[in-house]
Amino acid sequence: MNLHFNMLKPTKLFPLTLIALTLIASACGNKPTESASGTATPKSGATAPAASSAASPAASPTSAPKQWSKAPDMTIDPNKAYQAEVTTSKGSFTIDLFAKEAPNTVNNFVFLSKEGFYNNVTFHRIIKTFMIQTGDPLGTGRGGPGYKFADELKTSHKYEPGIVAMANSGPNTNGSQFFICSGEDCANLNKKPDYSIFGKVTPEGMATITKIAETPVEMGGESTPSKPKEKVTINTIVIKEK
Repeated sequence: MNLHFNMLKPTKLFPLTLIALTLIASACGNKPTESASGTATPKSGATAPAASSAASPAASPTSAPKQWSKAPDMTIDPNKAYQAEVTTSKGSFTIDLFAKEAPNTVNNFVFLSKEGFYNNVTFHRIIKTFMIQTGDPLGTGRGGPGYKFADELKTSHKYEPGIVAMANSGPNTNGSQFFICSGEDCANLNKKPDYSIFGKVTPEGMATITKIAETPVEMGGESTPSKPKEKVTINTIVIKEK
């Protein structure tokens, strides 16, 4: 899924169609979307709220990414502070997670991170002045964890460089794909905030976000070049409870 801007829609779980960044005047423009199959570009999401019972991996070949039949049980404490220490092939950065404002989304991210779901996953969609998208184990913008969960759009935060939000393929279709705002064009999303914000990269880590955003790209099915010419991956994500 490319962001509705084809990555804001999953490519998050599933990327949707991308609208030229330079012309994003309203809710259109490059939006994070996912493709119908599971890429995240903030517009893929879940078909329904997370289930209450514990999620367990569905049987699949060892070479295939882990999949679950439903979203994970709530295991985090929304009143505590959580950070995600992310190591990539281009450096490291830390995300302050907004557990109180987006408890289900943070809980999902923490669960998948601890399961090693994001290890070796690529940044499959990059638009320097807008955002960098990742979270698809297939690297195509069409992959996800096997389930979807509801949006959490009530927040005091705005889309700006460093903000981390879910990519989706429509209302309540969140899965595993997410994007990190890397440039000023992400502010256009504030006109129609359809992507659940669940964290922000600390100032010290923005140099790494910039480095990833500067990865050379080429055309890849969208109206704007966004397909990385080189492989950029998440190596590991370590969750810290403060």
